[in-house]
Amino acid sequence: MKVTLVFLFLAGVLSAATSADWALRLDRTVRAVQAEFSAPQLKSEQLAITVIDLRQPQAPLMANYRGGERFYPASVIKIFFLAYTHHLLAEGRLADTLELRRGLRDMIVESFNEATSYVVDAITGTTSGPEMAAADLAVWSKQRSVITHYFQSLGYADVNAQRKPWGEGPYGREKQDMVAHEPARNFLSTNDTAHLLQEIALGRWISPAHSAEMLALLQRDLTKSPTQGAEEEGIGFTGPALAPEMKLWSKAGWVSWARHDAALIGLPDGGRIIIVTFTEGREHASNRAIIPAVARHLLANLPPVTP
Repeated sequence: MKVTLVFLFLAGVLSAATSADWALRLDRTVRAVQAEFSAPQLKSEQLAITVIDLRQPQAPLMANYRGGERFYPASVIKIFFLAYTHHLLAEGRLADTLELRRGLRDMIVESFNEATSYVVDAITGTTSGPEMAAADLAVWSKQRSVITHYFQSLGYADVNAQRKPWGEGPYGREKQDMVAHEPARNFLSTNDTAHLLQEIALGRWISPAHSAEMLALLQRDLTKSPTQGAEEEGIGFTGPALAPEMKLWSKAGWVSWARHDAALIGLPDGGRIIIVTFTEGREHASNRAIIPAVARHLLANLPPVTP
């Protein structure tokens, strides 16, 4: 098993530099987690992890395990919808209304798919509805792809943000477009997800003010008691691995065949670390222990920051 080290250059900005120390820590983590979750076995192809150490914000350190692989992201894609919304707001191309802010809040804080559907309509100029003639569908599909093309223009190679997330499934032109224009599903890599989180955490996504507004929606309350049977942001994913004095900003995603979390973790000394973990496989999607186990191993006995 080998952890891949990569350099990411996005939008002309150097992402976190690769780190041999973090690569070794990540390699040990992957081995430990696979040994722990062996019945059923968590296979190599069912896991991807990217970690970015922001304890020295001017020189972040990064390592990944299968960080460039594309996974169905479930609700993690909503971070990209949020980021694109702030891009439009900053350019004055989207009205900043109370209803938009309500939709953004419910999309990120509650992960409501209905709110997400409204936000996607607002930021792409498309709407769901009955089937369309092929020529009209082609125009609609091109317009829906503006989010994906925007991130591609910034160097995000593994982002497809074409589709709305659904509970029961897409109907009408949403389903029609999935068949007519591939790819049929959204995808993300842990590397691209971690990079976007880094830009937000460092106040570089659009502006410090826009980044701060996004972080306010992503912040999780670690003091909440879990609701029996509910899949809840923060406390149902990375949160259980964190000490009480830590902080968490995150966006989780889960469906019957995948379970993910994109987490920015605030340490007691004020430092921050990003851990993005994607898992897939129906045999693992309901397992609440895998993602916290990854975070627990990566955060254990952190070395001091070298000046």
